[in-house]
Amino acid sequence: MAKTIKEIADELGVSKTAVSKQIANLGLRSSLRKNGNQFAIENQQEKLIKMAFQKKRQQEIVTENSVSDEQSQTKSQTTNANQSQTANHEVCDLVGVLQTTVDTLQAQLAVKDEQIRELNARLAECSTALLAAQETARAAQALHAGTMQQQLAGGEDRASADVPEDRAAPKGRSWLSRFFRR
Repeated sequence: MAKTIKEIADELGVSKTAVSKQIANLGLRSSLRKNGNQFAIENQQEKLIKMAFQKKRQQEIVTENSVSDEQSQTKSQTTNANQSQTANHEVCDLVGVLQTTVDTLQAQLAVKDEQIRELNARLAECSTALLAAQETARAAQALHAGTMQQQLAGGEDRASADVPEDRAAPKGRSWLSRFFRR
């Protein structure tokens, strides 16, 4: 009884493509019968295909055993290398985060330095304005004092002329006493 490629693939647990490739490798494609859109594989061809897959599996097992010893050594080395790479990757990530933080803090520091420069400039302006105001106040005080002295000097002459002598301040008294007439 003839089987299809799909039936043989299901029996072997491989794909239809793998069976088709094996048929091509064995050179059986030209000897297959076609039923509609499917190939009919006879018992003898089926045995050849199955033997080819068994042979291939045995080679894979031998290869796997030799490779598994190497792989176990390689796995331990790879595991160590992966752990080392993971640690290196974590360190690199940490360095990246720290570098970003440092850059951010340096940018903030530059902004603060600029703010300090501006505040120092304003403080210098305010100090200059305060000194000018103090000079103006001193000049105003001096002017006011001069004006007061003139008024007192002019007021004494008038006051002595208006005030009778008995009411005039005794000579030896201070100008405040004379000003308040006591």
